[in-house]
Amino acid sequence: MAVAKELIKVAKIFCKADIVKFQTRNIKVWAERMPDMYNGPHPNPHNSYGNTYQEHREFLEFSIDQHVELKRYCEEIGITYSTSVWDIDSAKGIAALNPEFIKIPSACNTDYRMLAWLCENYSGEIHVSTGMTDKKEIDRIMNLFIEKKRNKDVVLYNCTSGYPVPFEDVALLEINNLRKKYGNKIKAVGFSGHHRGIAVDIAAYTLGAEYIERHYTLDRTWQGTDHAASLEPEGIRRLVRDLESVRKALNYKEKEILDIEQIQRKKLKYVGKYKR
Repeated sequence: MAVAKELIKVAKIFCKADIVKFQTRNIKVWAERMPDMYNGPHPNPHNSYGNTYQEHREFLEFSIDQHVELKRYCEEIGITYSTSVWDIDSAKGIAALNPEFIKIPSACNTDYRMLAWLCENYSGEIHVSTGMTDKKEIDRIMNLFIEKKRNKDVVLYNCTSGYPVPFEDVALLEINNLRKKYGNKIKAVGFSGHHRGIAVDIAAYTLGAEYIERHYTLDRTWQGTDHAASLEPEGIRRLVRDLESVRKALNYKEKEILDIEQIQRKKLKYVGKYKR
């Protein structure tokens, strides 16, 4: 919890991020779904916090009461709290906290029972990642939201599931496809990146992604699977700064010659005579 609160505080004060997002899953549910994986050792023992993968996940998982505490802390310092939910039990627990939005990770976006429950019982936005998901599955996901009349609360994220993802597999132009096919049916398109650096995120924003999500850590050398594919605070700070700069720059001229240009025009521009 101490590390989580430090992450929140640094994200708000130093990085100037808008949102922090955690993950929530019922470990017993996932152990039943994937017994071979959860009963066995972590695939990379160096990153494990337990003798089995289940013990590792249990060590890392926050309780709903702890999420209450994290959400309250976010509210105290003025940053939006959210979390990804990995199963319907977690969705029910988090929905009771009434966060601004709940995220559906790529691994769970075809859990139609969970999606339907959220549509019927949770009034906030539902953000959905589309990593490792084919186009027919995305159609089915969107059809469910449309049938439940919740599609205007949906944010669809372009995503490639890998840690880290090589640049050639980021597939940024899929943002265009999501906007073309679903843009008038949903709230927005986002981008969830697992690549190195921050250049790709800027390009995603210029292509129309309105939400940019990155994994974030205080130290990329820490024990754990995702740290090496995450940004440290300085990276998040620069990303937020650059996104804000690009946001300001993405416009048209208010008039043909701006005031800032008039000074240079008088000083430097030669205007010749035009003869027909």
